[in-house]
Amino acid sequence: MATIPPQPMLTPQLDPTRLEQFMHKMVEDMGAAVSGSLIITGTKLGLYRKLAELGPATSDDLASSLGLDRRYVREWLSAQAASGFVDYDAAGDLFSLNPEQSMALANEDSPVYVAPAFELIAATYIDEPRITEAFRTGGGVGWHEHHECLFRGTEKFFRPGYRANLVAAWLPALDGMVERLEHGASVADIGCGAGASTIIMAEAFPNSRFVGFDYHEKSIDRAREAAREAGDPPNLRFEVATAKAAPGGDYDLVCCFDCLHDMGDPVGAARHVREMLKADGAFMLVEPFANDRLVDNLNPVGRLYYSASTMICTPGSRAQEVGLALGAQAGEARLADVLDQAGFRSVRRAAATPFNLVIEARP
Repeated sequence: MATIPPQPMLTPQLDPTRLEQFMHKMVEDMGAAVSGSLIITGTKLGLYRKLAELGPATSDDLASSLGLDRRYVREWLSAQAASGFVDYDAAGDLFSLNPEQSMALANEDSPVYVAPAFELIAATYIDEPRITEAFRTGGGVGWHEHHECLFRGTEKFFRPGYRANLVAAWLPALDGMVERLEHGASVADIGCGAGASTIIMAEAFPNSRFVGFDYHEKSIDRAREAAREAGDPPNLRFEVATAKAAPGGDYDLVCCFDCLHDMGDPVGAARHVREMLKADGAFMLVEPFANDRLVDNLNPVGRLYYSASTMICTPGSRAQEVGLALGAQAGEARLADVLDQAGFRSVRRAAATPFNLVIEARP
């Protein structure tokens, strides 16, 4: 029998224009990746906030106002200008923040304050060796096993969005819920983390009672500290408990904010939520926004969420029992299926933003 000689591997024809375009994209992304550390530094040192206060200023003026080294501040400002994070007037050698930049980087009360996201992202670099090893083993890396900058960044990054939407839009989207909260309701916030969502609700509805649960003891410690910073609302408490073991019953409302997809057994957790509710109670599930098909999530928001899901959410779920690993882009249909398996009779989309999907489920 004749032997067929091995065929040469075909090399695809390179398109120089496409290669140049792709390399432009890679250089942009490399600049974005390294600039994140500068945003963390600028936030910690108050550089953005002070520049917003000063208005157009020289690098020496900014450095002197904060007692910082002039050379470092000059280089930092140059990088910020190159990134488009601050404006630069070459004629006067002046740096400034325009109103839009200020909202995103200097104003902690702004609904689009995104500076803390980069501290969250820093954890993915620090923890990369453990995640890379999990690819080989199929094991998990629990939330509690990440670097502490993940916890700080998550609290500060998510809080502005909750502040802007939770009381003004999301709770009113639940049938009759605001009226119940105004008169006096019992509410559980499961997977509350550092308690930002729980505190916002407790402050808005003083006649209702709120309890936040999280398995991560350090997060509950921080939630209690945050409650003290908010004046210790008397209608609020925090307890250490897993989602499937959170105590209590007859709740009017149970919430999960950006955490059900992180759980190893989201069906079991949702089933426990159903058991915690009154017969006419409601489960408010807030998850990262996603369309149901991958092709429809191939956009900047999907890029951010899939990346975070690879480094944080999927490993977190794999570290727990069942390890379903829904991921941060589960989508409405997949989430509805989880709630249906948990026994909820009514599931509907109540609200949405470009970053959030809000689902109301009834027992």
